Amino acid sequence: MNSSSSRSRTLKTVGALGMAAATAVLMTGCGQSSDSATSAATSEAAKVVPQKQTTSPSASAQLTEDQQERKKVLDATKVTFDDAATTATGEVAGGKLVDLDLEGVDDDDKDQSPSPTGSGSPTGSASPTGSASPTGTGTSSPSASPGADGPVWAAEVAEKDGTIHTVRINAVDGKVIEARVDADQDADDKKQTADLLAQATQTPQQAAKVATEKKKGTVTSVGLDDNEGDGVIWQVDVVGSDWKKTTFDVDAKNDTIVREETDND
Repeated sequence: MNSSSSRSRTLKTVGALGMAAATAVLMTGCGQSSDSATSAATSEAAKVVPQKQTTSPSASAQLTEDQQERKKVLDATKVTFDDAATTATGEVAGGKLVDLDLEGVDDDDKDQSPSPTGSGSPTGSASPTGSASPTGTGTSSPSASPGADGPVWAAEVAEKDGTIHTVRINAVDGKVIEARVDADQDADDKKQTADLLAQATQTPQQAAKVATEKKKGTVTSVGLDDNEGDGVIWQVDVVGSDWKKTTFDVDAKNDTIVREETDND
């Protein structure tokens, strides 16, 4: 009787230990299964969700070629339009500014040989090429390329009788590179220039102010021109913070804007 009871207790103890061990194994298996499922889900999600970019694209990569060129020239320019205009007119006694242009900003400047304005004189005569000195000695004038010697302000300043002088100014230090009489003028050219100036009762500085009040930016060109027979205008180029160029035609008698055009390139 005692022997039978002892065996019964032993069997119960072994059975209890076996159930406990089975329960532990089952719980461990469930934990591992849950961890594995979580790990697998994370791995699959990683395949679907792209990695976050830590670097942003360069701002210059979003600009057009023309905009990049304007930015390059203007970043290097230290002399403002107003200062360049004052320096240019100071080179000619009693002179008046007819045209002032920051070379390299306008699209046409990159493909032309050095010239005072890059667009011809307001009289319609050919602009000096800058390939030789006015004395005919064969000495080359300074290069107009902004990439060679830095940016350059090129001006045309007229005497009272319409005689135009070319004045080129270093746009970094403000020093005059050259000042000479435009040899490609005849009596008719001079008269036409004098007539245009006589009609322009507003200064180029006033026209530039009108343009920049309409669009905030940097004045890169101002030139006197005939408004297709309807009076005279100051044509003003302004480059904004987006490096786009806007051209304003400003009436040279009353400072009103008669035309506006933005170059989106």
